[in-house]
Amino acid sequence: MIVGMKTTITDMLKIQHPIIMAPMFLVTTPEMIIAAGKARISGCIPALNWRTIEELEAGIKQIKAANTGPFGINLIVNKSNILYKKQLHKCLDLGIDYFITSLGSPEEVIKESHKNGVKVFCDVTDGEYAKKVEALGADALIAVNSGAGGHLGNIPATVLVPMLKAQAKIPVIAAGGVGEGHGMLSMLALGADALSIGSPFIATHEAKITEGYKQACVDYKAKDIVVTTKLSGSRCTVINTPYLQKIGTDQNVVESFLNKNKQLKKYAKMLTFMKGMKMIEKAAFSASYKSVWCAGTSIEFTKKISSVQEVVDSLTTGFENALAEFDQRRNRP
Repeated sequence: MIVGMKTTITDMLKIQHPIIMAPMFLVTTPEMIIAAGKARISGCIPALNWRTIEELEAGIKQIKAANTGPFGINLIVNKSNILYKKQLHKCLDLGIDYFITSLGSPEEVIKESHKNGVKVFCDVTDGEYAKKVEALGADALIAVNSGAGGHLGNIPATVLVPMLKAQAKIPVIAAGGVGEGHGMLSMLALGADALSIGSPFIATHEAKITEGYKQACVDYKAKDIVVTTKLSGSRCTVINTPYLQKIGTDQNVVESFLNKNKQLKKYAKMLTFMKGMKMIEKAAFSASYKSVWCAGTSIEFTKKISSVQEVVDSLTTGFENALAEFDQRRNRP
């Protein structure tokens, strides 16, 4: 029997297992969030997975009507997201449990959320930025390490998590590189208060992406994950398909020049982001050999297309087995 593990985050969110199903652009659906709640974890969905504020409202109402558990909304808080402020206030009006902020300053989100009793967890990739968001009042840090899928950090989890635990007084949630129970145990042993896990949930029945994308997560392995700057201008992990090998992973000469120009960099990054998101959308929802599929190295442990519940069961059972194995080794004469 999986009894779960109590941490600051499980107490804060009132969940059984210290797992947040990470927000994945154009992958996470309301059905996945509802299933996560039923599995006694929490799910987070990007606000940008809905094209309009009206669709955002309908999606949140769909999740809340199921009433299966706490859930969060991921907000891109820089200028590339022109809907940011409307998304923020609509989410607060509808009553979500927490935000995860990415790619910008969370100051306004923290200020407005705390007025409404909503928690704010902030993506961080280093100690300097972690100190800034903690000073702003963040409720937890999402420690995005070098093993993360999608946008990744530069520091390995084995350094980043204990570093942030030593520096911060707020909970640290490890993000990246975990797809089975031994990985869960290692992150919690490093001091993480919970884990943000995304890639293992891509190949699930509740995801509304193409079967080709799901099957790619089964067929490809950790060695097939590469980093590209083509999608958003920032480093992002994708599956190294034949099509990706054909188009390459680096920006072209013009894109690279624009991103290095101080006056044009902001606009160039916005254009790259918009073009990249359209590329991801096309790959996620249309069957084509011209596919750029985002995923992280933890697809190594994806053996079949499953349900969200089955993925959670695999993770938590694996964690209990890994813990028992560790205890057995520790007590060996």
